[in-house]
Amino acid sequence: MPSLTPKKILIVEDEPEIAKLVKLYMEKAGFHANIADSGIEALKMIKSERPDLMILDLMLPEIDGIEVCKRIRTSPDTALLPIIMLTAKAEESDTIIGLELGADDYVTKPFSPKALVARVKALFRRLERTNDQTQSSLSFGTLVMDLARHEVTLNGKEVSLTAKEFGLLEHLLRQPGRVLTRDVLLNSIWGYDYYGTTRTVDVHIRRLKLKIPLLDEAIISVKSLGYKLSDQVSEK
Repeated sequence: MPSLTPKKILIVEDEPEIAKLVKLYMEKAGFHANIADSGIEALKMIKSERPDLMILDLMLPEIDGIEVCKRIRTSPDTALLPIIMLTAKAEESDTIIGLELGADDYVTKPFSPKALVARVKALFRRLERTNDQTQSSLSFGTLVMDLARHEVTLNGKEVSLTAKEFGLLEHLLRQPGRVLTRDVLLNSIWGYDYYGTTRTVDVHIRRLKLKIPLLDEAIISVKSLGYKLSDQVSEK
């Protein structure tokens, strides 16, 4: 049975009228909503409220939405928090940076509150499908990962991977388009008691690319953060 507990939404917006309007529509849709009016308050509320999703305005006092997004994605405790950005059309370059840092979607101001609710619902549905641990396989183009057999094939031919390489590839395949920081990957795959450096992740990424040429351009390095898997398979 699905949980009857309402999903918690954190609205990070410094314009009171917009924040209250978004909160009203989210609550009408059955969500539980809280408001933070600054980046600093948002980071505090994430720790205290543990929201299921955040609606994040880019233009905020104290620290902006880009910095908030970066801090969330570089912390293992919050790295997977779904984020929808609110942005003005003039902030196109910031929108791109936000998406590179791992925001899941964006909505341009002025926006329809009903359309924003629809985006939130769609993102939750997408995440539920992605996080479905009962799925037996993951794929990327001609690359197929059989989770039950613990096998990886490329163009129908088996690729031999170590346990850590397999785990690293699985994380990338489960979350295409999302930046996974080196610290998050180390904690998830090697464990919190691992005392190596983040260069360990870089070494394993290089090995994956050597073993699976399809991933050479598909795994994208995000400067100073980590890696992400492209949303699309290259036509090459």
